[in-house]
Amino acid sequence: MDEQDPVSVFLDAKPQGLSWSQDRRLKFVDFRLRWEGRINRTDLVEFFDISMPQATADLSRYGEAAPNNLEYDRSSKAYLRTAGFQPLYPRSSSKMYLAELLALSGGIVDGESTFLKWRPPVATLPTIGRQVDGEVLIHLLHAIREARMVRVDYQSVSRPHATQRVFSPHAFTHDGFRWHVRAYCHTRKRFWDFVVARIASVEVGAKSTVSSQDDEEWLTELTLKIGPHPGLSEASKRALAADYGMTDGVLEVKCRHAMLFYVLSKLSLLPELSAHESQRIVLINRVELQPYLEDLLDSSGGTEPQPLL
Repeated sequence: MDEQDPVSVFLDAKPQGLSWSQDRRLKFVDFRLRWEGRINRTDLVEFFDISMPQATADLSRYGEAAPNNLEYDRSSKAYLRTAGFQPLYPRSSSKMYLAELLALSGGIVDGESTFLKWRPPVATLPTIGRQVDGEVLIHLLHAIREARMVRVDYQSVSRPHATQRVFSPHAFTHDGFRWHVRAYCHTRKRFWDFVVARIASVEVGAKSTVSSQDDEEWLTELTLKIGPHPGLSEASKRALAADYGMTDGVLEVKCRHAMLFYVLSKLSLLPELSAHESQRIVLINRVELQPYLEDLLDSSGGTEPQPLL
């Protein structure tokens, strides 16, 4: 089973030796068959701007790889999904379908960037604007790519005016709400996260004297074991296990040590929340992770050096 779609078995018959464009067109056929239930040559011609003969060849190639996935319907002049359809590509997973639906509904991508054709009505939570200046982002990307230090004007929440910071960025993180740049703070003398939207300007400087390989919290991968709260009824436990995709009542979540605060916060599993009466899931291996949990709240997850706020 594919980890992206545990309820689906993917065929191990993907054609070999295809060009990137051919492979993408076969992924399109697989996706449309699974989620639309049908596909014809015109779908390929219009989406990829190819000729009818090329579309015919693509459908034939797909049929050779997965002959039991489609059957031709003469009345509609289309290939229909069979009852025994098994997706050929992970791109056709339910996870990918919902991700594309969410991205399209949220305006992250346009209709030309997704394989979706018909889509159901969708309502999502509004995205709270976290505007990132394009020039700031360009300079940060340059600094990361070239391993350089930067001097930035940074607006803290606790100071009336922006102050200058010097740090060596090496990665970006996202906590589900906002972007941070992971960097070595040359004032604090440690690695930290800085909110990108609070950076007003960036001046790229000399080569950094610090390597990303020195960021132990970034390099350390942790495994969080999540399970239903033991006080719940058996029915509730089964429902939660299905909801989170748990195996034998346990969901393993891997994350970097540097992201631990954000992950626990998103799951409402921070220490001060874990005993709340409404808690429905628990961190099973909390004792094992205790060394990493210590002082977690005091450091606010490593977001901005407290003395410099």
